[in-house]
Amino acid sequence: MIGAVKRVYSGSRFEPEYGFCRAVRIGDRILVAGTAPIPQDGSPTPEGAYEQARLCLEIMHTAIEALATNATVLRTRMFITDAAVAADVGRAHGEAYPSDHPVATMVVVAGLLEPEWLVEMECEAIASTGAATPEA
Repeated sequence: MIGAVKRVYSGSRFEPEYGFCRAVRIGDRILVAGTAPIPQDGSPTPEGAYEQARLCLEIMHTAIEALATNATVLRTRMFITDAAVAADVGRAHGEAYPSDHPVATMVVVAGLLEPEWLVEMECEAIASTGAATPEA
C-alpha cells in the first residue's frame, strides 16, 4: 500500500482545463508539474526571464509548502525558449537554492504554451521524515 495521494492546485486556468494539479505528494515524495510564469493575481506575465523564473520558483515552492512543512528540492528542470536567457534563469535558480543545490537540467525548447513565456520549470522534492502534512 503506497498511502494516500495529496494534491494541491495553484489556480492556473490550465489545471482544470487540462486536468492536472500543480503538485502531488505520495509518501515523502513530492512532484511539481511544469510551472509557467502565471501571476496568481491575474496580472500580466512579467517581461524578463529573470522575473519569470522567480515567479515559477515562487509558485513551485508555495505548492511544496502546502504539502509539507519541511521539504528539500532534489531536482529541477528548466525549459527556456532562447539560450540567451539562460544566465538570467540560472541566476534566479541559484538565488532560490544558494546552498542546498538540487540536481538541475536546463533545456532550450522551440516554444512554450504562451508566446510570452520565456521559461517553465518543474521540480521534485522529498519531505523530511516526520514533517507534518495538511489534511487532503
